[in-house]
Amino acid sequence: MTAHDFANKIKAKFGDLISEPLEFRGEIGLKLSAAEKIYDVCQFAKSIGLDYLVDICSIDNYGTDPRWTVVYHLRAIVNGSEITIKTDISEEKSELPSVLPVWRTANWHEREVYDLMGIRFSGHPDLRRILMWEGYPYHPLRKDFPLAGKPTDLPGVAFTKVTPMEGGPFVTLSSNDDAIAREPRVRVQENAEPGISDKRLVGKQLK
Repeated sequence: MTAHDFANKIKAKFGDLISEPLEFRGEIGLKLSAAEKIYDVCQFAKSIGLDYLVDICSIDNYGTDPRWTVVYHLRAIVNGSEITIKTDISEEKSELPSVLPVWRTANWHEREVYDLMGIRFSGHPDLRRILMWEGYPYHPLRKDFPLAGKPTDLPGVAFTKVTPMEGGPFVTLSSNDDAIAREPRVRVQENAEPGISDKRLVGKQLK
């Protein structure tokens, strides 16, 4: 089956809970309006041949409600067809059913989303942090988490001071130039002789 076929089957099964299939840059996506049904939708998706959970990622729609969008990227191993299923959850709820019983690969994906964004997955048997240490009080991928980081109370485990931002490698330049020109990697330190790769980037920036 093609990606359109998979999407249409899911739409036919769940009716108004699922949006019409949307195509963007060659990818087929569905939107689930009832987040609590994500387990049922994923279970059905696997039963019709979407047998590999490639990834689960999350989006912080900071300043809007619902705040979170969670995206499930599914693939049929037999022919490589892929679709995405998105669903929104509010900041107040911040919880979804775990799909670990459907795909074992959900284990680390859900732990990462929990660790970095703070979204919980009910029914996950081992929902603990996977990148940050246990007891860390923040979720670093949230948009209200400062880019410079926050001080920690655990010296020797991580930075004990906020990372300085001025001139840092992840700070773009404030200007009316396009994003490529503001990219930190295109910068060349003043009075320094750029390397070959730097010259190439600078040349592109000046064109």
